[in-house]
Amino acid sequence: MKVKRFLVVLVLLFSIACSLTARIPTATPAFIPQTGGSLVPTTVPGQVYIPPECTGQPLATLPAATTEALPTPSIGANPPLSKDAQLALLQQISAPIPDLYVYPDLNGVDWPATVAKYRAKIEAGLDTETFYHEIQNMISELGDDHSQFESPAEVTAVSAQLAGHNDYVGIGVEILPLPDKNDISVVLTFPGSAAEHAGLKPHDNLLAIDGIPLVKNGVPLTQLVRGPACSVAVLTVQSPGQPSRQLPIMRYAVKSSQPIVAQLVTTQDGSKIGYIFLPSFFDETIPGQVKQALQKWGQLDGLILDNRLNGGGSSDVVNPILSYFTDGLLGHFVSRTDSRAVTVQADPVANSQTVPIVVLVGEDTVSFGEIFSGILRDLGRAKVVGKTTLGNVEILDSHNFNDGSRLWLAQERFVELNSKDDWEKTGIVPDVTAFADWDTFTFETDPAVAAAVTLLGHR
Repeated sequence: MKVKRFLVVLVLLFSIACSLTARIPTATPAFIPQTGGSLVPTTVPGQVYIPPECTGQPLATLPAATTEALPTPSIGANPPLSKDAQLALLQQISAPIPDLYVYPDLNGVDWPATVAKYRAKIEAGLDTETFYHEIQNMISELGDDHSQFESPAEVTAVSAQLAGHNDYVGIGVEILPLPDKNDISVVLTFPGSAAEHAGLKPHDNLLAIDGIPLVKNGVPLTQLVRGPACSVAVLTVQSPGQPSRQLPIMRYAVKSSQPIVAQLVTTQDGSKIGYIFLPSFFDETIPGQVKQALQKWGQLDGLILDNRLNGGGSSDVVNPILSYFTDGLLGHFVSRTDSRAVTVQADPVANSQTVPIVVLVGEDTVSFGEIFSGILRDLGRAKVVGKTTLGNVEILDSHNFNDGSRLWLAQERFVELNSKDDWEKTGIVPDVTAFADWDTFTFETDPAVAAAVTLLGHR
């Protein structure tokens, strides 16, 4: 399986489900656990949705002055690895790279010297977790911003995410940290989550939790949002162009796939234009979600596919989605010694094979996000609106090791069918430039969506 899964945009899942719930009325007492384990009443203003598993339990907000209530870990510990085993694994990982890496000059890296540096660290003594971290650092020295190494525990977590099995305790949002603005912006909310029930929307900005800023000295403190199941937090939230507000919310767990956002665009001329936000191609449930949206809408006058925060994923996710909109040969994956065709077989949904399409891109559109967008434009199936992407279209091959770890190595690059542009150098250049920071607009005021509607010939 060929996978592109390096996420340039830091997207964290604070997942939380909420079924039919009870409510806490305004100013209901909650409890803060203190160092000695006692409960001190406090007041949580507003209304909080409570899932059935939390009903009847004392509610708890996190104490600002302590770190007792730690975030729920999403990745477990790795099995211990001896020094000899570490050295053997280093050899297994490093030896094939000079022959397989997509760039013959290894991006100018002195690979033997690099490997020797990390061998010396291992021989000096590293615990297991530090060893895996150092191997990750070694692979990152290749400098392509895609090749990467995963420890056994990370492989387990990533495999679950790809299968659509997210299991977190939090509030139920994907986020985009914006440390230069001292806030965190909501990318999407999970269906049925506490965030959705509380009214959080994409582009809302999370400023603080229980009065503690979520960005300090340019560092996003995203771990503060997560916490024990059934614990209550008070978020400081600001919607674009609106004053900040206090929003009480409860954390609890859910196992959920990554959602898309699918809705119709309100138009002045009555045209029927669909909009689908694709957060990534790293969840195998996404093609089915896209198909379901297209089936629900039926015949469309136009379609907007939003890849602005799409950091890539798996070809197993990309190809089924492409098959809704095009057919046949799409281009080639080219390695140092070989070339292989990329093809899809048409899978039409209503008029999806002929509907006019605009794809939205930006600097956070990466890897298969770029390839997907570029293919549709290269084949004449779409126009592109947004901001030029940064250019990162290598393809990764997986190499699995006996300890359960995995190397993703850039061994191919995508070459489009018609255009002679080098997307790795040029990025995907939009037909129409229309861009604004994610946290500055709502769906209704999105300049890229407005430009897309115009490009589709509607208003």
